[in-house]
Amino acid sequence: MRAGPALGLLALALLAGCRPAVTPVPAASNAPAADPAAATTGRSVATVAEAFLTPMTPADNIDSPASWTSPEGQVWLIATAKATDKLVVYDGQTGAHLRDVGSTGTAPGQFVRPNGIAVVDDLVLIVERDNHRVQVLQLPSFTPLGTFAADDLRKPYGLWVNKQASGYDVYVTDSYDAGEDAQGNDVLPPLAELDKRVRRYALQVADGKAQASLVGSIGDTSEKGALRVVESIWGDPANDRLLIAEEDETYASEIKVYSLQGKFSGTTFGRDAFKAQAEGVMLRTCGKDGWWITTEQGKDRSVFHLFDRHTLKHVGAFQGNTVANTDGIWLDQAASPRFPHGALYAVHDDQGVVAFDWASVAKQLSLPLECAK
Repeated sequence: MRAGPALGLLALALLAGCRPAVTPVPAASNAPAADPAAATTGRSVATVAEAFLTPMTPADNIDSPASWTSPEGQVWLIATAKATDKLVVYDGQTGAHLRDVGSTGTAPGQFVRPNGIAVVDDLVLIVERDNHRVQVLQLPSFTPLGTFAADDLRKPYGLWVNKQASGYDVYVTDSYDAGEDAQGNDVLPPLAELDKRVRRYALQVADGKAQASLVGSIGDTSEKGALRVVESIWGDPANDRLLIAEEDETYASEIKVYSLQGKFSGTTFGRDAFKAQAEGVMLRTCGKDGWWITTEQGKDRSVFHLFDRHTLKHVGAFQGNTVANTDGIWLDQAASPRFPHGALYAVHDDQGVVAFDWASVAKQLSLPLECAK
């Protein structure tokens, strides 16, 4: 949840119209490498070479990615650009830049600081922090279908979409504050006021229109369960779990476990594993089993930690050769020509997105590729 610097008009002008080539990835071994902190923490972190890096565009301040596969099999990797108020679309197989979508504003199809993003069916949902709303677009045309939640959200960041038999449940994190201190830092509200850190909406899409209603608010107010600084969220309906990353490093970098109805389970995990801010959260299913993938947002190198889907036990960690300061991640489990076992996409240092071949990750962490149904 790190904010990028303000951009000058000159920098934007120089970057406008540029279409840099896909950044080549240096050849590297996938052999396990020693983590810089291993000597003091005793942890082991494997190194997995990135399959590609997209073009780096620092002026965009890239935050979060999501992917979509067209009926013809083309994979789009769509990322939010916080500073330039648009979506950046890449080829999900090569990382090549395809197009930009959107502009600054409040009209349909416009954005003000787009942050979290999710794709479900042929819909892409974008959280706009400074428009304090969620916008729904239809793919592949990016046709605006509607917005919702502007009357409820104050400072939203991330979201998770749970598909239902009819419609969708949408969970949105809202990291509102209680003003600023003398140094300009956000002031955390009292615990008693953290009961609306996640908002849950029932979304319906019909006849070219998206409409949503507020179902409820989520946020425990106890010392252990309170959601102090929030962005990343993901759920596991089969096990009635909602995982939310706690990003308040003055308290702890950890994952808190809630139910889908919004009750704190009493369980937290990851505090001993994370050596930097907890960020992106995704679930890789493997039949009834699987792994939670979480992000440690190191400034010099991001580390991705995997935890058992059921026990939440730490089962391994890896890093790339390059990727650092990661905000959002997105897991695409679908097979594609480049990634037969799926891909993990991760933002790199606010500038672009990298891809990891899941087969390479599984090999280094000794995870099964074939799963029981």
